[in-house]
Amino acid sequence: MMPRTIFSCASRILICVLVVTLSCNNSARETARSKVEQQEKTLAGKEPAAVERIPAEVKPKEKGPAVLLALKFTPQDSTTYRVIVEADRSVVWEGPLPEKPTGFKGGHTGNRIETTFAQRIQSVDDKGNAIAEIKIEALKYLAKVRDDVVLDFDSSREKDKDNLLAKLIGQSYTIQISPAGQVLQVVDANQVRAAVEGSSSAHQTASALFSAEAIKQRHTIPALPPGEKNRLSPGESWSSTATFPFDMMGSKSYEKIYTLKEIKDADDRQFAVADMNAVPSSEMAQELHKEQTTNPLEKMFDTNETYSGQLKLDLTAGKVEKCLEELRIEWVIVDPQAKDDKEPAALRMSAMRLYSIEKID
Repeated sequence: MMPRTIFSCASRILICVLVVTLSCNNSARETARSKVEQQEKTLAGKEPAAVERIPAEVKPKEKGPAVLLALKFTPQDSTTYRVIVEADRSVVWEGPLPEKPTGFKGGHTGNRIETTFAQRIQSVDDKGNAIAEIKIEALKYLAKVRDDVVLDFDSSREKDKDNLLAKLIGQSYTIQISPAGQVLQVVDANQVRAAVEGSSSAHQTASALFSAEAIKQRHTIPALPPGEKNRLSPGESWSSTATFPFDMMGSKSYEKIYTLKEIKDADDRQFAVADMNAVPSSEMAQELHKEQTTNPLEKMFDTNETYSGQLKLDLTAGKVEKCLEELRIEWVIVDPQAKDDKEPAALRMSAMRLYSIEKID
């Protein structure tokens, strides 16, 4: 049974981290924006930290005709998509208020970025890779620090027309994307970056949306199989790995297993539907074990985690209709020495990562 001293130690460590990273003083809005910029780098710009495509592991359940799970590109073709990238983390104290540690302040910290863009194919090479122009049509950006909203922008609102982020509407950049949904390179993002160039924290927050890492995260389709293993039948599976850093709680590595569930016809088109469920990656287990042995805080908490998703691919047009992947993790530590007639004190931490892309035109 865990001694009370360990629970107290974990509480003090957590509070120290919160005090350092999320100051409890009421800061000015400009300072809050600097925190948003820091969160953008740690929660969005660096995640996933590592993604590796690995050969498909075929596990046939019900053999049927194989289909090509890949994107198709046609010069001058234009499609409108909406992408949502969200990252959130929270800390909550549960238990008697008198026992709440001095200086503790929990809440949610993170951001949600929703981008609507038109993707126009400029050219296609002999390998099927496309140069695509991305034109920003709409943008929403919501950022919180300990439940306090520090940035709330919506390009559709009249009151936000003078916001710096409004300058991004109508701007363009170009990328090279493969049939497997991988962004091979950012070809040119000078125009969109120049639109928000500046030294203030607001300019830096806007510029972070168009770093090479952020652009690749926004336009990569994580659910598609690698090119050499992209012909599959219903019941067959493929996989990839992803690793996410969670600051003081260490890193988590997963093997994402996709299974082609069905092929169906609708509106004179053929669609493929696949589900994803992730499990802890054995490939990274040894490395992560070394990390966890040096992170005593991780051992103090019980952990619950789910990582799932779905892909719907228009096989006729070779376009993604919808792709969604969501990771949720919760860490809980409970005071084991609480008396039977009293509610036990507990610390509950959680983290969420979301990626969604949907074709809207």
